[in-house]
Amino acid sequence: MITTDICIIGAGPVGLFAVFEAGLLKMRCHLIDYLPQVGGQLSEIYPQKPIYDIPGYPEIKAQELVDNLMKQIKPFKPTFTLGERVDHLAKQDDGSYIVTTNDNTKVHAQVIVIAGGLGVFEPRKPVLENLEKFEGKGVTYMVKNPETFRDKKVVLAGGGDSALDWTIYLANLADRVTLVHRNETFRGAPDSAAKVFDLANNGKIDLILSANLIELGGNGKLHNVKLEGKNKEEIVIDADYLIPLFGLSPKLGPIADWGLNIDKSAIEVDTRDYSTGVERIFAIGDINTYPGKLKLILCGFHEAAIMMHSAFKYVYPDQKLSFKYTTVNGVNSF
Repeated sequence: MITTDICIIGAGPVGLFAVFEAGLLKMRCHLIDYLPQVGGQLSEIYPQKPIYDIPGYPEIKAQELVDNLMKQIKPFKPTFTLGERVDHLAKQDDGSYIVTTNDNTKVHAQVIVIAGGLGVFEPRKPVLENLEKFEGKGVTYMVKNPETFRDKKVVLAGGGDSALDWTIYLANLADRVTLVHRNETFRGAPDSAAKVFDLANNGKIDLILSANLIELGGNGKLHNVKLEGKNKEEIVIDADYLIPLFGLSPKLGPIADWGLNIDKSAIEVDTRDYSTGVERIFAIGDINTYPGKLKLILCGFHEAAIMMHSAFKYVYPDQKLSFKYTTVNGVNSF
């Protein structure tokens, strides 16, 4: 059982900044995110996208913003559970909650903060008749631990940044890497695409373009992947693992069953403190809604600051939140 003051569901930019605001008030945080890394959609979907509406930064790359937020919260020592989905929420007799993930990780917290962005990002799955048969038995939709693939035959499918980046990384780890893409060109960063073509030209990986997955083979565990090639020919590749990387689709997930007021897949909140109407549960960032709501990272930061001051009373019920300023040698201190 992980014990903390505040459990933050979602480790995107708003969830990360909430850790900073909690830390200023001496509250500990544990973050849970279904993605295998922090940063939410900034890191997963467009890490190199420039962002223009962060105060003090005329322009900043999405991943750079995430990296800076991680540096900002490092002194407060947050803990993380990544690559797991929150499945269950159980209220305790004292008003606190126990959160349980799909991998049975349990977190006991006084306050729950939902900062899930657009919701749980679920993988877009290829349309294969026997796909579910091999899920967890060779088919996986994310790389949680690269060592799993050491000295294995790995087939990746996709044409975005994730497919390119993991192909480059696993080329030096796996026994053999094959990247399959249905088109001739990639959607990912040109530099990454160039590296993949170089690896293929040097015989370090197999690159199959203009091909589609059509069938999986194996007996209780994945043994091969069958493709349809450019000229409708059948291609069979020996494989220990298939990693389809066709992007992610956002869904509200199990949160929808927590008794919260939902409006068009967003959680209604009170703008005085971004509470949800269920005691000790708050929602900040793109996952909430209220009159005049703007889905901006900047607005999520504001919501996090206001919300943490209200959460304080649940973590320290016998203390009153107050601030005292003193002047020492002409310098104002907090």
